[in-house]
Amino acid sequence: MSAPFFLGKVIDTIYSTGSDTETMAASLTSLCLMLTGVFLCGGAANAARVYLMQTSGQQIVRNLRDSVFSSILRQEVAFFDRNRTGELINRLSADTTVVGRSITDNMSDGLRAVAQAAAGVSMMFYVSPSLASFVLLIVPPVAVLAVIYGRYLRSISKKTQDALAQATQLAEERIGNIRTVRAFGKELSEVVTYSQRTDSVLSLAKKEAMLRAGFFGVTGLSGNIMILSVLYKGGLLMASQHMTVGELSSFLMYTFWVGISVAGLSTFYSELMKGFGAGARLWQLLDRTPELPLNEGLVLDDHKLKGLLEFSNITFAYPTRKEAPIFQNLSLLVPAGSVMAVVGPSGSGKSTLVSLLLRLYDPDTGFITLDGHDIRDLNPYWLRSNIGTVSQEPVLFSCSIRDNITYGAPEPSAVTTEEIYQVARAANAFDFIQAFPNGFDTIVGEKGVLLSGGQKQRIAIARALLKNPKILLLDEATSALDAENEFLVQEALERLMEGRTVLIIAHRLSTIQNANAVAVLDQQRIAEVGQHRELLSNREGLYRRLMEKQAFLQEEQKRALS
Repeated sequence: MSAPFFLGKVIDTIYSTGSDTETMAASLTSLCLMLTGVFLCGGAANAARVYLMQTSGQQIVRNLRDSVFSSILRQEVAFFDRNRTGELINRLSADTTVVGRSITDNMSDGLRAVAQAAAGVSMMFYVSPSLASFVLLIVPPVAVLAVIYGRYLRSISKKTQDALAQATQLAEERIGNIRTVRAFGKELSEVVTYSQRTDSVLSLAKKEAMLRAGFFGVTGLSGNIMILSVLYKGGLLMASQHMTVGELSSFLMYTFWVGISVAGLSTFYSELMKGFGAGARLWQLLDRTPELPLNEGLVLDDHKLKGLLEFSNITFAYPTRKEAPIFQNLSLLVPAGSVMAVVGPSGSGKSTLVSLLLRLYDPDTGFITLDGHDIRDLNPYWLRSNIGTVSQEPVLFSCSIRDNITYGAPEPSAVTTEEIYQVARAANAFDFIQAFPNGFDTIVGEKGVLLSGGQKQRIAIARALLKNPKILLLDEATSALDAENEFLVQEALERLMEGRTVLIIAHRLSTIQNANAVAVLDQQRIAEVGQHRELLSNREGLYRRLMEKQAFLQEEQKRALS
């Protein structure tokens, strides 16, 4: 900021008429050398600023993404019922970038503009107080306009980020389920739907562009008026011998720099408001306390864990559907080391039992105990580490078969190849895995899409075997398989169930008849409990009617196929 002052001195030296040529040359040389040093220091400082801001900006974005991702994964399952995946991904990617930019590069530019404006105004008053007072009358109206503009921009920016999140959510969901989209021939209609979402983003962007155009048009006009005012008032002062040509030149340059700084401050303020708009949801995610703990509570001795489960007077409705209760005063006892099958009509809440036992949700009333301990008092992380699950449609990650199997281990990196082979053989998966060209290093695709249903089931069983849980939850693990795959999976499941407390959600008779007991779920509670043969002999019982209905449906299916 000293450069305009010295440049003014250079001009006065050039225009001075009272000194000889040698004196002027010496003064000019010293002033130019001084200016060269100032410019070198300024260039080095500017390069250092850019480097530091770029590196620190990337570090801030990285830390912010880590914190947001950690906060998202710590939330209870009900949070994900209310928030869509695409929206959360947009917060994690786009919003963090906007916030990171607004508090690094933008902050640096803003601080530089503040420093330049403060120094420039000070030097303007030093050179000519009367001229500075006249020129700076235009600054207060521009500052008021900037505050109003920033408030509107913050609101529009938040709406834009929300609209962009909705578009991202739609794209993520449709691309992730492209086979369903293709099967129903909905490609063109989905393109139209996505275009409608992006149109809303464009509409908001146009509003923002209109605001920016008006604001920067006014600030640009203000800067030009300031320059014109300096030329007019400064010319009058020069005519009255109150200013030299060098002082006027210095003042003009300071005015120009202050004008640039005011424009920079306006940009800084608008970008900061955009950062606030984008960051509002991020702060909500970062500050949100999960309703259920993740790694807090009582940890039992694994060696003394027996696996006795009891559901006592459970009343429950999903948080997003409180008006539709799933259970009313449900009670069920699962003895340690036994196999309990739970049957019931579709929608009766069989899979909800699994969710409650995993403590993905807490019951509204009643309690669930493990070996006499309320699971709400137990450490959820420890609880889930001792429960293995195999669902009807197991979800695999888009990595190798080896990585999917070792995902079940407490320390995946410590699992040996021999241990992986052992659980794969026990799950009847070893042969088909080795038949692949890359063996256990075969990539399974997104959600395991490159494998058949039976293959995914057996890899899921191998994953559960490696986890070696004390309690096993089987949620209709064979209902979607053909006869050959069902036999292989059932055989693997029988190995998996040995020595464990098992809760089976099932429809097929082949699964039910091997259970120690069967619980029939109906009318939001357990209607019947007993052994398979006992319940089947009761002609008026609900279990018999369910089995007869299933047999009838199977016969109808065979007739349709024939």
